[in-house]
Amino acid sequence: MQRDVVKTLTYAGVHFAVAFGVVYLLTGSLPIATGVALLEPLANTFAYFLHERAWTRFDKRRAEAARPGPPQAERLAAV
Repeated sequence: MQRDVVKTLTYAGVHFAVAFGVVYLLTGSLPIATGVALLEPLANTFAYFLHERAWTRFDKRRAEAARPGPPQAERLAAV
């Protein structure tokens, strides 16, 4: 989980810089570039975090399914 948070924060920083640069080049306006650069990466950063968590869950389930032994449903019923 900590790795996901660090990756998310560094991604947010890069995304902010790119969004700000692109919008500033297109508009020449610091307030508009700042506003867009704050809102758009914030939404994308949250989506990226959820995406990373989903892939982590997917990898765990795939690893469980590959383990030798009874199927997952039987392992869970035995608990």
